[in-house]
Amino acid sequence: MTELEKCMESLILIFHRYAVEDGDGKTLSKKELKKLVDTELPTFLKTQNNPKIVDTLLKDLDQNEDDKLDFEEFLPLVVGLSMACEKCFRLHNKKSKK
Repeated sequence: MTELEKCMESLILIFHRYAVEDGDGKTLSKKELKKLVDTELPTFLKTQNNPKIVDTLLKDLDQNEDDKLDFEEFLPLVVGLSMACEKCFRLHNKKSKK
C-alpha cells in the first residue's frame, strides 16, 4: 500500500476501534467519541478552552441528530483539523524562508 492508502486505512481502523466499544461498531457514541478524542487527539484537546468540547463536536457533526457519529459524520472533524494543521505548516514554512 502507498503511504496515503495506509493513512486512509488507519483512519478507518481507528474509527472502528472506538466504535465497537458499545457493541455497535458502526457509530461513535458520545462516550466513544470522548475516548477517541482524549486518546488520539490530545494536542487538540490541550488547545481547547472548552470542557464541553465533545458535546460541541457531537452537536456540530451529527447530521442526522441521532446522538452518534457514523464514519461519514466523523470525517469532517479529521478534515477540518487537517486543514488547520496544513495552514500552520504553510505559515511555519513561510516564516522559516525569510
